[in-house]
Parts: sequence; C-alpha cells; structure tokens
Amino acid sequence: MGYKLRLDIFEGPLDLLLFLIKKNDIDITDIPIAKITEQYMEYIEMMKMLDLDMVGDFLVMAATLMQIKSKMLLPPDPTEAEQEEEDPRDDLVRRLQEYKKFKEIADELKEKELRQRDFFARVPDEETKSQLIEDAKEVFFEASLFDLINALSDALRKVPEEVIHKITVEEFTVEQKIHDVLHCLLQETRISLRDLFRRARTKEEMVVTFLAILELVRLKEIKAVQKRLFEDIEILRNTDNMVPPDPQKTDGSPAKE
Repeated sequence: MGYKLRLDIFEGPLDLLLFLIKKNDIDITDIPIAKITEQYMEYIEMMKMLDLDMVGDFLVMAATLMQIKSKMLLPPDPTEAEQEEEDPRDDLVRRLQEYKKFKEIADELKEKELRQRDFFARVPDEETKSQLIEDAKEVFFEASLFDLINALSDALRKVPEEVIHKITVEEFTVEQKIHDVLHCLLQETRISLRDLFRRARTKEEMVVTFLAILELVRLKEIKAVQKRLFEDIEILRNTDNMVPPDPQKTDGSPAKE
C-alpha cells in the first residue's frame, strides 16, 4: 500500500491484553493463556497487514505469552514437588494489575480535566447553548485502537470470498480516503464506521479507509466514539481542533495585497 502510519498516540501491549481480558470477561488473576495468546496473535497479524509502525513492541509481549504458555504445558518437576511452584502467569498478572491501576488514575484525572474545561466564564450564545444541550443527551466513550482493529476484522470477515481474491487495479489512496471521510462529515454530523466499511467495494479499499481513519484520529481531526464498549463505532469531527473561520476572509471583501 506504500503508506507507513506512525501511531504514537495509541496504546501499547499491556493495553491490548487488558482489552482482550475485558472483551472476554476474564478474571485478570486467572488468565487462560492459550486463548488470550491466540487472540493476541490475531491482532498482531492485523497490525502487520496494516503495516503499523508499532508492531515490534507487541511482538515482545507475544514472545512473553508464548513462553508462559510453554511453561504451563510442561509437566511439573518431581524434584520440586515439596516446594510450592509459582504460577508462570504471576509476574504478568502483577504487571497488568499495576498498569491497570495507573491507567484508571490517569483516566480519572483526564475526566476531571474535561469536566473543568466544560465550565464557561461567560454565557454562551444560543447556538453554542443548543449544541451543549444536544451533546449532553448522549454519553460516548472514545474507541481505542483495538476497538478500531476489532471493527475492521469483523468487516473483513463479512467480505465475500470472491471479492477478497479478485485482482483489481488500485484506484484509491489514504490521502483520497481522508478527503472522502472529511467530505462525508460535512454532510453528516457523525458516520458509523460499519457503514463506511460497507461502502468499500473491495478488501483493499476497506483497509485504506481504515488507515485514513487512523490518520485522522492521529491528527485530531476526528474522534472515534462508542456508546458502550465493543459496540458500533461512530466517527465525528473533533470540534476542539477545528479552526473558526476568519471573518476578514469571509466578509466578501478583497484580500489585501
């Protein structure tokens, strides 16, 4: 595809593990390593296909999971029968619990910052007030990278086999899809990610659309949000990053030399 995407704003290997634990409703102290390792490798394969810049860090964690899995498959050492053998997962569980605790604190601080930002020192105009009331009706959560990959994976599984294997000339680029997504958001307030994938004619077009979404999220041009975890993802403009129009350029007067 010739498009290398740097995702310095997204999560890391421990975030993916926590995502899978939550998705599978698993007790963090009793992780089914074989199942989690299999799903973890599926996400890495998706990252490789998308040529994401961050795969290396995830491969290190994958090696750790494989090592734990191997240890758990080995029969117990009879010479160490008298000693209580440590669970190979214990170190990983400790790391996850500690990371989860710091992540929850960071999320709580971020939420407080957002609440503080919503206070206005002046009375908003009618249009702003109307928008604030409309936004307050629904609560959304920002979708993570893994939510987005999960949505793409589901969409790709639903593409008919004959379409997946059909050889076509590349007719689209990430830059073009970025333009298309922003154009759609001029006509609609928000777009379902699922609907965006449905508009794609081929598997490759679907992947390019996905990369365009990731790039727009990275540039803070759009937000990917969910009403509830693991539900449909919606795309909307990031109003915090939109530059208000310059009245000097929109009053119809000629530009000054």
